[in-house]
Amino acid sequence: MEAIILIGAIVLVTLMGMRLIHRINARHDARIASHTFSDPMPGVGRRSRKRHRPPEDPSRPVDRG
Repeated sequence: MEAIILIGAIVLVTLMGMRLIHRINARHDARIASHTFSDPMPGVGRRSRKRHRPPEDPSRPVDRG
């Protein structure tokens, strides 16, 4: 009889933990969905060149091959 109560308690605590994690994830998803990512911060996402190139001369022909 004690084993059945112990197994039931373990299952109950596991289900409560799963419900808590589910609620925390839902709250986090709602917080992410309400945040707008369309306004980039200045300088974020821009990669600097490793090698500085001189400006191209428009009178010089371009070699594409």
